[in-house]
Amino acid sequence: MAFGTQDDTDEVMNEINMTPLVDVMLVLLIIFIITVPVMKHSVNVDLPRATSSPQDTKPDTVRLSVDARGDYFWNEQRVTEEELLPRLQAEAKRDPQPELHLRGDKEARYERVAQALAAAQRSGLHKIGFITEPKTP
Repeated sequence: MAFGTQDDTDEVMNEINMTPLVDVMLVLLIIFIITVPVMKHSVNVDLPRATSSPQDTKPDTVRLSVDARGDYFWNEQRVTEEELLPRLQAEAKRDPQPELHLRGDKEARYERVAQALAAAQRSGLHKIGFITEPKTP
């Protein structure tokens, strides 16, 4: 054999050697097989059974109505103008504060409805709503 000559076995390989790739994939597969049961491992605890319902304290609703003559009605019970402000102040001090639903007759004078609204605001009520009838087509 002479120096400087190349054998046929020393040629560059044109193919990818798959053996190292398969070895790496098998090692990864074994790692996943071992770690998956460990990740799902949990302590089995028999928890006691109990029933409970959430305590939602909804505020009461006070219905203040003004009829066509301008009379006030506190939850369908007639009240005078002098009784109105003390009742509103008493409701404003409650916790949770009730909602005031103000219903005014369409024939009632606006002044009477505005006086009731002003009295409610002076007393410290924050949740005031107007109740109306839906328009019929």
